[in-house]
Amino acid sequence: MRNRILFTLSIIGMVAGIVSAALFAVRPQPLPPVFNPAPNPYDHGIFANGIIESDQASGENINVYPEVAGTVTEILVREGATVSRGTPLVHIEDSVQRAVTEQQQAQAEAAHALLEELRAQPRPENLDVAVAQLAMAQASLKTSQDQLAKQEQSYATDPRSVSRNALDDARNAVRVAQANLAVAQRQLALVKAGAWSFDVRNQESQYNALAKAAAAGQALLAKYVIHAPADGTILSINAAVGSYISSQGTFDTYTQSATPVVVMGAPQDYVAVRCYVDEILIAKLHTLEQLEAQMYIRGTDVRIPLEFVRVQPYVSPKIELSNERTERVDLRVLPIVFRFKKADARVYPGQLVDVYIKAE
Repeated sequence: MRNRILFTLSIIGMVAGIVSAALFAVRPQPLPPVFNPAPNPYDHGIFANGIIESDQASGENINVYPEVAGTVTEILVREGATVSRGTPLVHIEDSVQRAVTEQQQAQAEAAHALLEELRAQPRPENLDVAVAQLAMAQASLKTSQDQLAKQEQSYATDPRSVSRNALDDARNAVRVAQANLAVAQRQLALVKAGAWSFDVRNQESQYNALAKAAAAGQALLAKYVIHAPADGTILSINAAVGSYISSQGTFDTYTQSATPVVVMGAPQDYVAVRCYVDEILIAKLHTLEQLEAQMYIRGTDVRIPLEFVRVQPYVSPKIELSNERTERVDLRVLPIVFRFKKADARVYPGQLVDVYIKAE
């Protein structure tokens, strides 16, 4: 009985092994690809990674940085908006600079008022006072002279009628009155002459210095509003209200690096594609002025012919596509720029594409 049970269990194990082997031997059919890999359209084509950017005579996109540091108080545009040159984009908190500018402007106005005061001299009221003082000095001299004449006539008639001391006092009074008259005449001439030319030039210099300081403060205050440097489209705004920005840009939480506050693209009918060709493949390219290339949009079967624009004749380390410090930097690439009509495909600046360039 026991041997029969063992024999039965052995038969069952063998059957289970055969069935399991048969099941695992069946290979599942692979799923079809979502899209076909980008084929090489040329007999001798060079593959290159490409990145979409705005079509410009130089550079990639328009990166906007502030010239002053501060906290963002207002975002005046939205991403995707088309703006013209000079359009306000971002407003930075400017209360301190505004107060400094107002103080400088007030100082310049005070200096200008003092300069106008010097130029307006003599003041009519001061001139009237000087004329009155001259008339008073003349009257005082006339009184002193009459008193002296009377004293001298009395002394000539009877020397005992006037003391010698009184006669000397009358003569001294005349000399004092004459000196006062001379002072009044010179004072009147000084008032008529107006401000001294050296004082006017000194005040002009002070006013010019303060006016230029106020203009510089006003110019610096204007920089607390970031304006569009050219006509274009707002591609990216990398700051929010309350963010701190500086001339280095703003800190990006995701990339852990500094990025431009605003990125703009040129408003044109064409879009550029910047391709990076491995340095060991550069020798296989045709004459650079006759390059032919085709672009494939990843995730689709769209193929677009490209128009050659220019070569950036500087081979540099390949870190442009990912901006990751762990990326290989021993691989050096040559940037080549092509372009195509924007209406031919829906792509956006910063998008990665596959490019094949015709080679020898």
